[in-house]
Amino acid sequence: MRLSGQGKSFLLLQGPHGPFFHRLGRQLRATGAQVWRVGFNRGDRAFWPDSASYIPFRGRPEDWPRTFAALIADKAITDLVIYGDTRPIHAQAVQIAQARGLTVHVFEEGYLRPYWVTYERDGANGHSRLMDLSVPTLRAALARTDTDQPDAPATWGDMRQHIFWGALYHWFVLTGFWDYRGYRPHRTLSVGQEFLLYLRRLLMLPLHALERRWATRRIRNGGFPFHLVILQLDHDASFRDHSPFAAMEDFLALVTEGFARGAPPHHHLVFKAHPLEDGRIALKRAIQRQARAHGLSGRVHFVRGGKLAALLDHARSAVTVNSTAGQQVLWRGLPLRAFGRAVYSKPEFVSTQPVEQFFADPVRPDTRAYRDFRRFLLETSQIAGGFYSSRGRRALLRQVVDLMLVPQDPYQALILGEAAPRQQLRVVT
Repeated sequence: MRLSGQGKSFLLLQGPHGPFFHRLGRQLRATGAQVWRVGFNRGDRAFWPDSASYIPFRGRPEDWPRTFAALIADKAITDLVIYGDTRPIHAQAVQIAQARGLTVHVFEEGYLRPYWVTYERDGANGHSRLMDLSVPTLRAALARTDTDQPDAPATWGDMRQHIFWGALYHWFVLTGFWDYRGYRPHRTLSVGQEFLLYLRRLLMLPLHALERRWATRRIRNGGFPFHLVILQLDHDASFRDHSPFAAMEDFLALVTEGFARGAPPHHHLVFKAHPLEDGRIALKRAIQRQARAHGLSGRVHFVRGGKLAALLDHARSAVTVNSTAGQQVLWRGLPLRAFGRAVYSKPEFVSTQPVEQFFADPVRPDTRAYRDFRRFLLETSQIAGGFYSSRGRRALLRQVVDLMLVPQDPYQALILGEAAPRQQLRVVT
């Protein structure tokens, strides 16, 4: 099959912070396709230097569905490209695009972070086609392949670059607001508040690293069994749109109460913050408040970001809402309790026990079934590379453009036995 973009017209909406979408558009144009980019603020404009293909949207949010539908017709759009599918402008666009038969390409952070990113069709996370695929179906597809699995990742590949591009993006949005007065961010904080949080996070990195090392050393040298709570960002789309909790503190309360009721009295509970936690909620104080309320002072600990492996290698079990880090738990064969919708929430892997029972006697996952699931991901939607570092972008672009040109999504291609050979990135951690 000859891959070509002739006859295709790609429309890109909002992408990851930084130059990835511009580089992707340049590659798509090289295939013979037309490429257009809609920008909603000065940050989008700053990272798309090609004025001829840039379409500014300066209207009100309620004007967007009508404008998007008109763009499809005017530019003869065949393909929609987005980063994440839950922010309102993307969710509305996906609904219209699917109704008109467009191919919808969705990028997301990797389900197997940090050395991979996710590429799917029509939806990601709780909207992913993975949600409806059973383990027997995955195993039948894998019977046609013979690829070794790369080592499990243990660190973020480009966290500093991620923070830098985020700060720069919000600076452009903040200083260029007059050009896009109708823009409304998809998060609750203002653009100025977002910028200050990114800037503060950058400046506090050295101090937070010292605090993290001290807390981790104290836990590892404490000699007590512990259970790990893997926290997510309160504003993250997976937490907001694919979990049963209205706010992070609801999750903290459920876990702490369950631990107080079910865990052996000599066990401890460790809450680990997301590596990009920026302090928009007083997480540490909320955890301390819950610990005091349930008589657990001295048995509850907080670690600010950092390497998950340093704690997971010593944990008895782990709890999360639906963090992708749950896959590192399963890779190690540890019991996992997840409360939200996640692509790995299969009955073979994830416990459904009441939380107090889980802490008392957690059920272990079917490790063989999980390793088959992980191998299926690496053969399909997980692409070696990253959005934020130049090295990661080069690795990603070598592969993903070809995947975007074939008719089938990555899962269909493997199930039907039509998947092309894949590059696997090997890392040393």
